[in-house]
Amino acid sequence: MKTKVEQSFSDFYEEWMDQLEQHLQNLQKVVSKLDAQDHDHDQDETDQDPLQALVSTVTAHYKNYYTVKWAAAHEDVLAFYCPVWLSPLENACSWITDWKPSMVFRLIESLSKARLQGSNLADLTDEQVKKIEELRVKIRMEEEKVESEMERQQMAIADRKMVELSRLATKIRNGETTYQIEGLVEVAIKGLLSGLERVMKAGDCVRLKTLKVVLEILGPLQCVRFLAAMSMLQIQIRKCGKKRAAATTTTTGE
Repeated sequence: MKTKVEQSFSDFYEEWMDQLEQHLQNLQKVVSKLDAQDHDHDQDETDQDPLQALVSTVTAHYKNYYTVKWAAAHEDVLAFYCPVWLSPLENACSWITDWKPSMVFRLIESLSKARLQGSNLADLTDEQVKKIEELRVKIRMEEEKVESEMERQQMAIADRKMVELSRLATKIRNGETTYQIEGLVEVAIKGLLSGLERVMKAGDCVRLKTLKVVLEILGPLQCVRFLAAMSMLQIQIRKCGKKRAAATTTTTGE
């Protein structure tokens, strides 16, 4: 049975993904329309405003996700470390409760080598490539900091105070004393959960920073192409994950 936070965020996530699909359709329509024309749209000022407006709409959609996520995680952070709204495949692709920031650079690399119309970023300038590579190095360092903090929080489970409190809780089994010891254990667990919430937010901040700076480096049409590819990847992983989960459930007869 789902908790209140799990149910609420599950409903939100389904709606959020449905809206992301709608945004993807809009992104693809714009790319298809511009690719059918013959001039360089990243240099055409008449095309800038609608492209930038579309990019802003999609980025606002992602930012709203994290606003809702952080509010829900403040109530129950553990729900995000074992999310019931995601399929096993999606969970397997997760890094600190969400997508790994450095994945963005692999996506850009793949798009820059693509040959499909409407899907490539083959027109990256040398300056853009240089800035993206510099960002890749910085983001990897920030990922390592988050991973180190996550390891520290996990190691805190075996902290000396926690071990002592657990031992006392098993030894003392009489009325008020037991209540006091168990209360101290609860305080220690609360501190651990607070730490996990900080780690989650730190990971999310790296994600948002990666997205923000990449979109600053790319031109308007490049941003549209990139967001379309990123949205498509997220949507397809979810669809494939749900399909496999349903097939597994049918096979096992659960």
